[in-house]
Amino acid sequence: MRLIKKLWLSMKTFTDKRRNASSDGGNSGFKMKQLPFMGVICSVTLYIVYRTTNYQYYETQMETKLHPFDSVEDNELPSGKLKDLPRGIMHTRSDLELRPQWRKSLRSAVKVKTNKNLLAMPVGIKQKEHVDDVVKKFRTENFTIVLFHYDGKVDGWWDLDWCDKAIHIVAHNQTKWWFAKRFLHPDIVSTYDYIFLWDEDLGVEHFNPGRYLEIVKSEGLEISQPALDPNSTEIHHRITIRSRMKKFHRRVYELRGKTRCSNISEGPPCSGFVEGMAPVFSRAAWRCAWHLIQNDLVHGWGMDMKLGYCAQGDRTKNAGVIDREYIVHKGIQTLGGTGELTKKTKKKRGTSSGSSGLDPRAEIRRQSTWELKIFKERWNQAVIQDKDWIDPFPRQQRRRKHKRQSKFVDLYD
Repeated sequence: MRLIKKLWLSMKTFTDKRRNASSDGGNSGFKMKQLPFMGVICSVTLYIVYRTTNYQYYETQMETKLHPFDSVEDNELPSGKLKDLPRGIMHTRSDLELRPQWRKSLRSAVKVKTNKNLLAMPVGIKQKEHVDDVVKKFRTENFTIVLFHYDGKVDGWWDLDWCDKAIHIVAHNQTKWWFAKRFLHPDIVSTYDYIFLWDEDLGVEHFNPGRYLEIVKSEGLEISQPALDPNSTEIHHRITIRSRMKKFHRRVYELRGKTRCSNISEGPPCSGFVEGMAPVFSRAAWRCAWHLIQNDLVHGWGMDMKLGYCAQGDRTKNAGVIDREYIVHKGIQTLGGTGELTKKTKKKRGTSSGSSGLDPRAEIRRQSTWELKIFKERWNQAVIQDKDWIDPFPRQQRRRKHKRQSKFVDLYD
């Protein structure tokens, strides 16, 4: 702005001098000669104003994206509710970092180094070995670790060298989404660039968190997941299977099966899709996804089909599966009694499921199916009620002849 003022003053001084000269000489032709020069000066000034304004806008956008809650301090504080506090004392951000109760020196800095990324997992003592392998991988990359203990057996973990550096939250027989909704509020995890919300039965022999995030950042993925080894025990969606020839992929082509994916297929599970098993969210994507989690629907069924709406733009570009860093899904069923035999297995072994005659796994599947139905109904009702909301991914009607033009050369894109 100072440069603009100087240019303007210089232009004004020059104009005054020329005006005086012309008035003294009475030469109107000289005035006409001034016009091209004045046009150049005005053009340069306008260009500088435009570039300066554009730069300031860009800086503001970047600052908002990198520190979305810093602006709250000036503009969005609920002053009506917090009018009894002076603005300068209000802290609008938090994190999940451990703080010491005292310091060796009272003059030592209060600031504590905050890790950039977060790993949160539901865990049970029976999967201790698997969880240990996962956490060790993430600890080397300076992740904050949060463990949700659904079996209440926290004491069995203290022999691990990293245990006292993790956050432990206990609630009996609760799911990953139940924990996440209550303990990973966006305002609490706003200091972390990426949130890994993983299941506990994942093998990480071929996975490196640091290299994974390098790919995520370079490709601009807001929601992602590591690909699954084709030899995994359980694979639910073809798009999650690892492609050995690719670094990552955003869509899949599939001719067989119930769900068919061609080059005109749009949306999940053909493109813009990650599964709820091992999702990774950017800070902005998690703020959206947290609001998508229903407080009373604890199994999260159906939510993965809508996560693309939180991809901060085009889900076919901002959501993807990383092939170069992949995991193994072991398919260990821990819900419903932390590893109890299923009804089918018990029949084969000639054992009873208990005096109640109930199979916990079957009951959980029944509950999950019901929750899926409720979630779909809520989504549809919300779309009807919100007259101002416009679906960014409307189903586009394609002519049938385009289907015959589909080429299935590769499984991945």
